[in-house]
Amino acid sequence: MATYKKKGQKKVKNTPIEKAEDQSTTAEVFNTLDETASKSEEWIEKNQKPLFYGLVVIALVIMGYLTYNNYVAAPKEREAANELAFPKENFDKAINASSEADSIFSLSLEGTNGKYGFVDIANKYAGTNAGNLANYYAGIAYLKQNDYKNAIAYLEKFNSEDALLKAISLGAIGDAFADLDQDEDALDYYEKAVNANTNIATTPLYLFKAGNIALRIGQTDKALAFFIKIKNEFSASDLAKDIELSINKAKYSK
Repeated sequence: MATYKKKGQKKVKNTPIEKAEDQSTTAEVFNTLDETASKSEEWIEKNQKPLFYGLVVIALVIMGYLTYNNYVAAPKEREAANELAFPKENFDKAINASSEADSIFSLSLEGTNGKYGFVDIANKYAGTNAGNLANYYAGIAYLKQNDYKNAIAYLEKFNSEDALLKAISLGAIGDAFADLDQDEDALDYYEKAVNANTNIATTPLYLFKAGNIALRIGQTDKALAFFIKIKNEFSASDLAKDIELSINKAKYSK
């Protein structure tokens, strides 16, 4: 038979023993807190010198960073950018020159009349944006002069967050290796160029170059895949117009 609590039943008050236990527990909590606080104070007092020196070091590091950035790094960036103007002007002239391009490229690389060339800027201003760009321009200039080893050396130092420029620099390294008859290295860099950025200007170009290199070293399946990709994904490109010839060549080379 179910039993129910009667209405109006009074709540039983804590007994004196229970009250004493509650008070004892509360006291223990406060005592523990006091002990913890005391230990913390003792530790801080004992280690205040190391803590102080640590804070001083952190402050000095922050101040040093701000000082370097404002008074060394930023002025160096501006100086490097100004120095880059002269060789860049000659580089552009060489690209558009119908004759004497080699001598103009040399001028852009070596500088003249107290003006730095790309090589000097890349070395003196390493770590700056202009110094990084100097590596790219130096690599392309050496490539145009058929100095493939220097072209590779400088282009491999170049880093860019611009995906298109990165693809072009990787493709240029592929060109240099191809001219050195290092076909496997060339293929590797052409594939890197393809994967670095997808666009109708450079992607079909490097796919085509990769396909031809792959054919040359007997990787016909890979070559066929590159040519088919041009046909299917870059049909609007100039290279797609006659890509069937390359596809058939790869098919019958098996």
